[in-house]
Order: sequence, then C-alpha cells, then structure tokens
Amino acid sequence: MTAPALEARGVILGYDGRTVLDGLDLSIEAGTVTTLVGANGCGKSTLLKAFGRLLTPTAGTVLLDGQPLRRSRSRAVARRLAILPQNPVAPAGTSVRDLVMRGRNPHQSWARPWTPADDAVVERVLADTGLVEVADRAVTELSGGQRQRAWIALVLAQEARTLLLDEPTTFLDLAHQLDVLRLVRRVNRASGTTVVMVLHDLGLAGRYSDRLVVIGDGGVLADGAPRDVLEPRLLRRAFGLRARVVPDPVTGTPLVLPEEDDEPIALPDHPPAMT
Repeated sequence: MTAPALEARGVILGYDGRTVLDGLDLSIEAGTVTTLVGANGCGKSTLLKAFGRLLTPTAGTVLLDGQPLRRSRSRAVARRLAILPQNPVAPAGTSVRDLVMRGRNPHQSWARPWTPADDAVVERVLADTGLVEVADRAVTELSGGQRQRAWIALVLAQEARTLLLDEPTTFLDLAHQLDVLRLVRRVNRASGTTVVMVLHDLGLAGRYSDRLVVIGDGGVLADGAPRDVLEPRLLRRAFGLRARVVPDPVTGTPLVLPEEDDEPIALPDHPPAMT
C-alpha cells in the first residue's frame, strides 16, 4: 500500500503556550488537491507550517512519504516538499528569472554545480506559468497576479512532488484568483503533484479541490469531497454562518450562498442627498 504524501499523527500545535490543534490526525493522499478551510485562527496555516517543517509540534509526528519529517535532512526534504508561505517578499531588484532559479538550490551542491538541465527546468517553468515575457523584470514591478505566479514558479522549479500553498490567492482580484488556481490544478493534473493549500473562498475551494478538510475546535471537523463537506450544518458550526449550498451553474460544484441575518438593518430617517 502506498504511503500518504503527508501525514499528521496525534499532532499538538500552538504558539506561546496556547494550543491551537490538539491531537490532530490527518493523512494527505498523493496526487490530490486538498484544501484546508475554516474560521480565522482555527489552525489552517499552523498545520501547513507543521507539514512544511516551519513549526515543530509539541507532540505527535508529521510524516513525509511515510518517513518522520523531523529526522530528514533539510536539503532532502526540499527536493520532495516545497512550501509557499503567506505574503513572501523578494529581495529588492530580484528578477523573475533569478527568483525562479532559486528553486533549483536544493539540487545544487559543491559536487553538482548549475547545469544546462537546471536552465531547462527554469525555462520550462517560466513557460508553464506564462512568465517568459516578464522573466527579466523585477518581481516588485509585476502585477499582483504575475507576482503570485512568479512565486508559484519558484516552488515548481524545485520539482518537489508535494506543494504547500498558504493562501495563494490573498489580495488578488477574482480574475487573478482564478488564474492562479487554474495553474495549480493544471500542475496537479499534468504531473500528479500533491497540492495542499489554504483558501478562504469556499466556492473556489469547492471548485478547484478534490478534497476539503475543515479545521475547527482544535481538530478536523469534516473531511471529504467538496459536495459532501459543504453543507449548512457544518458551515454553521465551523464558521457561524447561516447559508444555503447550491450547485454552481457553471461547474456543478458546491456554491455557498450566505443567508441574510434575521435582524433588520437600521436605516437613517432621511437618506443623505445624492451628489
């Protein structure tokens, strides 16, 4: 039986003495797109950091390809696992090409300097992410959507079998959110790359994920296909949200429609004059 790409066993995670996730168990099937969702502060990004070895559990074990993550060497992990944190910042003057080239660092050593094969990977990734025309521009000069694609290109250049993406659509308009998520899904479908990401938009999470994991109350509240997970009672419990769930008219995936509050909205006696 093939080992999960990632697995958390009895993991306890927190900050400054405060426990966020308590005894969490979760396995991520290889080759799937899994999205972590939940209310703010529930521990989605905390779990992703533990999967990416950016945060050490207080107790429990995180495994990568069936092996304890903390026992593996950093360079070996970076060849198998790539993480894109929230709001990454490139050094001033860094070009898109230079940024993407950094993704090849885990494959370099004194015995294996930069090779034409590395050049080929960088050029392929630039083409796959639609960044060839801006490859020599500074990352800071790009639009939000282009900048996010540049960071995704960096992690793709690592050629890791598992990608961790923490809120990859933050601060992007809807068109650019779709652009980024289509790219992520295309990479998954084309190469079988395992993707674990954190998203806030439940409609987009339902559209672009094979599996949703709802985090809350210190653990996993629900886990399964989007159509099975996104249901009114769960939304009420996890988000405090009264909502209906209907099929998306375009994709048939679950679409969450928040219901109006029962409380009437207080309006002024005399509406302000239009100018």
